[in-house]
Amino acid sequence: MLLQSPQNWKDYELIDSGNFEKLERFGQFVLARPEPKALWDKSLSAGEWDRMAHTRFVTGAGFGKSGKEDSGTWKMLKKMPDQWYIKYGAKDLDFKLRLGLTSFKHVGVFPEQAPNWNFIHSQSSRLVKKFKESGKQELPKVLNLFAYTGAASLAARCAGADTTHLDSVRQVVTWAKGNMESSGLDNIRWVVEDALKFVKREVKRGKQYNGLILDPPAYGHGPDGEKWKLDELLFELLQNCAKIVAPEDAFMVLNLYSNGYSALLADTAVRTAFGFKEVKVMDDPLGPKSVAPGETHLGFGELVLRDKFGKAIPLSVFSRLVR
Repeated sequence: MLLQSPQNWKDYELIDSGNFEKLERFGQFVLARPEPKALWDKSLSAGEWDRMAHTRFVTGAGFGKSGKEDSGTWKMLKKMPDQWYIKYGAKDLDFKLRLGLTSFKHVGVFPEQAPNWNFIHSQSSRLVKKFKESGKQELPKVLNLFAYTGAASLAARCAGADTTHLDSVRQVVTWAKGNMESSGLDNIRWVVEDALKFVKREVKRGKQYNGLILDPPAYGHGPDGEKWKLDELLFELLQNCAKIVAPEDAFMVLNLYSNGYSALLADTAVRTAFGFKEVKVMDDPLGPKSVAPGETHLGFGELVLRDKFGKAIPLSVFSRLVR
């Protein structure tokens, strides 16, 4: 099992964590936000947190209730804008993200996802290169479901993949489009749709993708009021996804945030939905650089954030597929 966290990211840092909070730097601004998994004590004093933070998220009356789990307001401690930009840069991978203070404690990026972005970029690059060397006129097609503000879409597009970005919230898709433009990229296809409904339609159309990215929430709603509940619909989604992932020259990454899900569960769900009987274990966090015909590589693990004092917050689990 792989255990991964962001590395050498100049514009992001988890400074400290504890007492159900985390202190993070996004670019030049420091934010204090709730973190239910930070069960331990803080390493820095309350006074040091207050001196460093530009703003702190204060939970509202609905905090913890269904549909309002993360609701609240931001208490300004120092002057800072409501919106600002950060950069993400790794080898041959570079894009910009606009951040903003929302009423749900989120800011427009989940920084622990950086290792997934690196994997997506690496595998998209592998396929782009292979397609060009084989003389194919088309580019590998990558579909990003539950795509939020689009960091994973940008990672695929940076590699040159033909990228489709899908989310059920129009405002979030508009935010992602702005991130694409700010990054100097273009030609991402934008879809505002319920993910499961879209995938089922692609199955009927016989469509296939060389890359598939799934980052589903625990709960959600489609643009027409469709209800999404991870526990009830994840396996059905994976079964349908198995029909649209190309049988060769393909990759998939599944990311899960639900507190009750383990990396082993994610791996088992993927193996069962795809009907795998024999696979190779994928130990390289970027995936294999080449795949023999008929081979399937699977890897799974956790994404964590580590603060400056060595405390690690496990935030999501993943399963990755390459063939």
